[in-house]
This record gives sequence, C-alpha cells and structure tokens, in this order.
Amino acid sequence: MSYVLYYSPGAASMPVHWMLLEMGVPFDARLVDIDAGQQRDPEYLRLNPAGRVPTLVVDGVARHESAALLMLLAERHPEAGLAPAPGSAARAGWLEWMVYLANTLLPAMRDWFYAASDGDPAGAEAVRTLARRRIEEACARLDAHCAAGHDYLAGDRLSTADLLALVLLRWTRNMPRPATDWPHLTGYIQRLRALPSFIEVSAREQLTEWRNDA
Repeated sequence: MSYVLYYSPGAASMPVHWMLLEMGVPFDARLVDIDAGQQRDPEYLRLNPAGRVPTLVVDGVARHESAALLMLLAERHPEAGLAPAPGSAARAGWLEWMVYLANTLLPAMRDWFYAASDGDPAGAEAVRTLARRRIEEACARLDAHCAAGHDYLAGDRLSTADLLALVLLRWTRNMPRPATDWPHLTGYIQRLRALPSFIEVSAREQLTEWRNDA
C-alpha cells in the first residue's frame, strides 16, 4: 500500500493527515500552498480537477473528499480500529456521524467562510447567518452527545468521526460562538487535542493555535 497526501495546513486535509499519523502507516506528504494559488496549478488540477485539498494518491490513483478518504483508510486498515466493525453495535452510529458531519457541518462551514466568493456577494450575509445557525446547532448536538456520557462519537473508542469532527470544530475558533463555548463539548475537544497524534499533526502543519498548551 502506498499513499501520497496533498495537504494544506488546517484545511479539510487535516483529518486525513491526522489519521495517517494515528495509524502509523508510511506516506509522503506534499504541501499545497493555497495562499500562493498552488491548488490551481495545472499539475495539481490533473490530480484534483476541483482544485481543493485533500488529494490522497492511493496506490497510484488520486482520490478525493476528506470524509470518503477517512472511510477508505479505515476499510484498508481495519487493524487500526478507527471504524467500528461491520455488524457491530456502533457501526450504524459511526455511519450516521460521518454522513452528518460531511453533509451538514462541513457544507455549513464552507458557506460561512466562502459565502461571498462561492455565490452572489449581495446575498453573502444571509448565507452566513444561516450557516452560523447550522454550525451552532451542530455544536449543540455534539454537546448533548457528550453530556450523555459519551467520550467518543461512535462506540467507546476513537474513530474517523472524531478526527473529522475535531478539525471542523477547530474551524469555529474565530467565530462569534466557538465550539469551546459549549461546556461538554469543551471537554471532548480537550481530550482529543491531548492525543499524541493530534499534537504531531499540529506540529507538522505548523499550527500554533487551538492547542491545549496554547
């Protein structure tokens, strides 16, 4: 098995980068400087026509979409235990969380950050208002899950759902109401940020914000 990850610090590639480190599998990491416009370079567009990160080249084939890549890696490396086994009690919940995060929270985050550039700038404020409401509703749902005594989203151990959730929650750090404003969610965030693999991915991506020691 061979992997080449094209990533940008703190972006949607981060949970995939984190998962590769958590699993301890060999991979090559190649920085895509979004600020410099490298995502629009013809060479990169041949790998990812959408001009976004992540791109994960899996055994020579370029694959995309962070949630899909997390699920693919979990399937290819079941020994890592980052997804409940098929047929297990936690499997359905894991599938629900992965789809919810990918279909509800991730698009809302994009609307919050790119309302003016993805659509009509005249309607950007309304889009951002709706996006904020959806993001805060998602935070409340996650907080309620944690308040019910769950340390993780799916079952009793770390899974890809937690990796994806934490990176999305990180994106709220400069919003009017960040994820750390919810008490039970704050404890969940702090536990995951204490993981050696999260500390390592933050160091590799040179991210100094939103760490337990920051």
